[in-house]
Formats: sequence, structure tokens, C-alpha cells
Amino acid sequence: MTKTIFIATAEPFSGKSIIALGLVNMLLNKAQKVGYFKPIINDDPREKKDAHIDTVLTHFNLPIAYDATYAYTRAEAMSLVEAGSQGEIIDRIIYKFKQLEDSYDFTVVEGSDFVGEGTAFEFDTNISIAKNLGTPVVIVISGAGKTTAQIVNAVLTVLRSFETREVQVLAAIANKVQPAQIEDVQALLRAQLPSDVILAVIPEDKKLLNPTMREIYENLGGKLLFGEELLDNQVDNFVTGAMQVPNFLNYLRDNVLIVTPGDRGDIIICALQANVSASYPRVAGIVLSADTEPDEPVLRLIKGLQTVVPIIAVKTGTFLTSTMLGNIQSRITPDNTKKIQLAISTFERYVDVRALEEKMINFQSAGITPHMFQYRLLQWAKQQRRHIVLPEGNDDRILKAAAHLLNQEIVELTILGNPSEITASFKRLGLTMPTAYLHIVDPAHSEHYDDYVQTFYELRKTKNVNLDMARDLLRDVSYFGSMMVYKGHADGMVSGAVHTTQHTIRPALQFIKTKPGVSIVSSVFFMCLPDRVAVFGDCAVNPNPTAEQLAEIAVSSAESSQRFGIEPRIAMLSYSSGTSGEGADVEKVRRATQLVKQLRPDLKVEGPIQYDAAVDPIVGKQKLPESEVAGQASVLIFPDLNTGNNTYKAVQRETGALAIGPVLQGLNKPVNDLSRGCTVEDVFNTVIITAIQSQKE
Repeated sequence: MTKTIFIATAEPFSGKSIIALGLVNMLLNKAQKVGYFKPIINDDPREKKDAHIDTVLTHFNLPIAYDATYAYTRAEAMSLVEAGSQGEIIDRIIYKFKQLEDSYDFTVVEGSDFVGEGTAFEFDTNISIAKNLGTPVVIVISGAGKTTAQIVNAVLTVLRSFETREVQVLAAIANKVQPAQIEDVQALLRAQLPSDVILAVIPEDKKLLNPTMREIYENLGGKLLFGEELLDNQVDNFVTGAMQVPNFLNYLRDNVLIVTPGDRGDIIICALQANVSASYPRVAGIVLSADTEPDEPVLRLIKGLQTVVPIIAVKTGTFLTSTMLGNIQSRITPDNTKKIQLAISTFERYVDVRALEEKMINFQSAGITPHMFQYRLLQWAKQQRRHIVLPEGNDDRILKAAAHLLNQEIVELTILGNPSEITASFKRLGLTMPTAYLHIVDPAHSEHYDDYVQTFYELRKTKNVNLDMARDLLRDVSYFGSMMVYKGHADGMVSGAVHTTQHTIRPALQFIKTKPGVSIVSSVFFMCLPDRVAVFGDCAVNPNPTAEQLAEIAVSSAESSQRFGIEPRIAMLSYSSGTSGEGADVEKVRRATQLVKQLRPDLKVEGPIQYDAAVDPIVGKQKLPESEVAGQASVLIFPDLNTGNNTYKAVQRETGALAIGPVLQGLNKPVNDLSRGCTVEDVFNTVIITAIQSQKE
């Protein structure tokens, strides 16, 4: 069962608070601990609490600190958007959400309100948040002031927007629909919505939409003269008291608000008398306009009454006051328990709760986004601090990444090189050099040097290696670093910023060697595409693998995929799909696919298959309609190094994808290679990957 559900809209005042209250109430009947999270709130909480958060936390008595329920205010988020730092927004939202999610059985996430400046960025941001959190969505559309066609089009447009980004919509809710439109809206939407999307059409309910006197007082400001204890009175109608009393009485309706100048003592007294009369409807309150208050005799008369409805004096004229009243949008506040209960009962009446529960139980996230992937990597690495050796202490990128890793206390590091030169480089770069978890070692002067030389000699003497050769080789940082890993003095090694792939891998192949049952060392790249993470293998090591080697690479890549939280759906790539192609290259891939099925019948694998059929759902369905992999492959195995290396670089350059790797697989202990064009971020990510690879499962 999914642990999260996201409530989204595309407009202000859609009534999604009704859905939030209904969902939290529904989930509290199923789970002991329910969390609530609203990534972006409207106001600075030091000045004003978010009404939705306050209501949910207070009414359900959820033990969540207010600060934990949001990530940004609207102003903070807009500032980051203007600075081009959208990625930072998503990263922090994931961090805050995960802290909350880990403590609760289920978390309801509510999208932003579309109120105020900067609404243009909000819709896409909400889709991006839902996508990155890997959560299904309930969309809410307001029917207020819309024709039937406009309601239907709005629901379908929002639905398509989420589905285009591969965010699953569990339910579509059309709210505030006029009773006369209900049947048509329901019929038209049911005919056009996918059959697996739950549909709910909720009629407009004035009891939910209309404000209380407290909300009117807060929105209009002014001076409260009487009736503080009745500010929770709900206002369902309002009338202007600018006529003679007999005529005025004909306009009174239940829960009416009367707007009249303060010098109309006759209207004021008449309204108060009507409120206590069994012959007239209930009066909710009175607003005195035009910056006037009743004369002293009238005030004295009112003070003597047993029951007085709220009377508010404002400075604006009658017309402007009436206009302002018409623009007030009611919120469900913590103190309005009647509205809260009505919201919950409305949700239960119009939403198929049982069907929604079933959908949530069966929901499976289609993939993992780059932001969530990198968040998970960081958390996994911190679970067991591992010791990684970095042989290239003479490279500034290595030192910058090292400082970043050490400041976050993610790993323990040994940096190889001349200690005084490395210390000077840290200072030159303006980096703080944390002393905890950092070792700087010159191989030739290490206390382990003689032992490493002897060990290497014993391991390689049958390969014509003598002690002098061993002494020379162990001065080489790649050999020394690999020996640290072999001897258990480090858990893994990352190199290649300066050295070639061959220079990095050769020592590992000579004495760390491959895992039992694995005959070939291969590599994968974790390709962080805009909305998902794919695994590409082998794009760095094996020039032209045989069918048997290709099958082994596929199995190793699937295991790497699983190790890093990506469900493996393997595509064995070729220039043809299914049975359509012939030739030696296609046959090699076909044979490799069969071998994967024999070796690991539990894995989902398809091949031969073309790249477009592997990753594009529409093309995949056309070419291989019965396939579990076509159109949704997460592990892509290339037939040779030429194809793989060029493809990963083309995808990286054309899409702006972050390529983490190459990550080596098949060795007894993790040694990973960097590209000589690597960035500081590449080094940072590769060290984290290596640390995770070395962790004890």
C-alpha cells in the first residue's frame, strides 16, 4: 500500500480542504499515525498560520510540529524560482517530506493554493513535487461559475497534465457543481475518463462555502461593537438596509448579514428585534458602513438587550463594503467544528471511499526521479559510514568533493598524495579541512607500505613479479589504494579523474578479483533523466561482449538496479525488436536474452528490442504489445561498447541528464572509475555509490 497521497488542483478555492479532511479522517480509521504535509504555504507562519494545516492538526489532534508540515512559504519558493534554483526547492521538499513520512503510517500531502502572485509556476511545481515524491494524486476542480463543458474540460486537462508526466491519478473530483449540472457532468466525465480513475462530483453546498462572522470581521477589519461570543455565526445571505423598515423586513432570510450605515438606528433595532422574534429568520450579524456608529441612545438600548448578534463598524461605504463581502472566500477553520464535520460527511457521501482505499493498496510507483534517487543515496550512505580511498589527492575536484563529503559526515576518507601539498591545496581552494574521518597518506611513507609490498609479491610472484617490481608498483597510488581495499583498510576506492580506466581497474583485476560465479567485470551508468532514473550498461569496460557475457552483464546490472532502489525491467537492445530482424548481432542479443531468462527467471527481460520501443510507452505498445518491459524499461543493456558509450553521452548532452558512473560491478570489493572530464558532483556521487556498494546488507 502506498504511504502517501497528494491532493492537487489548478486553481484557487477549489475546496480541496474538504478532500484533505475526508482523507485524513478515512486514514485514521485504518492507521494509528497519519501525517500531514503542505510543501508550499501562503504566509509567513510567524505572522499567520496556514488555515488548512491548522485545521487538520487541531481537529484531529495530530502530534506534528507546525514547522514539520511545510517546506517553503510562497515568497521563499518564488525567490528560488526567480534565481533559477527549482532543483533546490524539490530537494528540500523531499528532505522535509521524508523526515515526516518516516514517522507516520501514512501521509496526506496537499498541493499549493494558487492564491497571490506567482501562480504561473505553481501547477508545474505541484506535478513535479508529486512526481518526485512518487505519490499518486487526487485532483480537485472547482465547478463554481463554470459551464458543464468548462468543468469537463478542466478535469480532463489537469488529468492529462499529470499523466503526461507519468504521475498516476487515482481520483478526479469535480467540486462546487450546481445541482442542475450534476448528472451531465457525471455522464460526460465518466465517458471520457480512464476506467481506472475514480470519479466524484460534489454539489455546491452553501453551508460549506459561506463565511462566518469571524471571517467577515477578519477580512473587513473595522471595530467590533457587540457580539464577540457569536462570531461563529454563519452568513448565508446579506442584504443592504437602505429602505424603510416595513419593506426591509421582507428581505430577511435565514442567517442574513445586514449592511447599513451606522446612523440607521431604525434598521439596527429592527434587525435585532427580528432576530429574537419567532416570526422572522435568524440574523447572523450587522455591518455598519460609512465610518458611522449608532447614536448614544441607540447604543444604550442595544447594551441592555439579552442577546446581541455581532455588530461591526467599518470605514468603507455601503457599496464597497457589499462588494468586499461578496469577494470573501470562506476557509474551514479549527474552531468551526460544524463545517469540519460537514466537510467529512460530504467527502464520505460523494467519494467512493472503499474504491479509493483499494486503489491506494494496489498503487505501485512507476519509477524513481533523480532528486529522490540522490536523496536516497545520501540517506543509505549515512546508515553505515564506510571508509573510501581517493588516490588522486593532486586533483582539485577530488579535494572539493572530499570537503563536501566530510562536512556532511557521510564517509571516512583516505586521500593519497603528499600531505603538505594536499593541505596547501585545501587552503588555496578556501576549503575547510575537517580532521574527523580524514587521513592523508603518502604511499611510500605509509606504515603499511612494507606489508602491502610483501602481500602483492606473494599474490603475483607466479606472474613473474619480484620484490623490486612490487616496491615500485606499490608507490603507484592506484595499486596502493587497491591494496588498502584488498587488506580491509578501506571499504572501497574511487579513481579516474586523472588516471585512465585501465590504470584504475588493472590492480583490482589482479588481486581483488571478481565475485564467485562472475566471470566479467562490467559497468553501469545511473542516468538521471528529467523525470526518472535509468540504468545503462555496459558503456565503459567491455568492447564487444559475447552472448554469455552480455547475459552476465544484464544480470549484474539488474542486481545493481535493485541495490539502488530501481525496479529492474531489462531491455536487451538491438537494431530490431522482437522477431523482425536477422543477422549475427541480433542473434547475439536474442541468445543473451534467453540466457538471462534461464539464469534469472524472476527478472523481467525483453530482447532484442530497439531503444525507442524500450523507453516510449506508445512505441513499445505498438511493437511489442504483450511485453512487461516495452515502453517502461529501467535497465538498458547495450550490445557493445561503441553503441553504449556513444548513446549514454548523446543522452547526457541532449537531455542535460546527470550520468553517475561508470559504476563497476562484479568485483569482490567496490572500485569505481571516474571520467577524466568528471565534475565535483560526479566525484561526490560516485563516492556515495561506492560507500553503499561496500555496506553489509
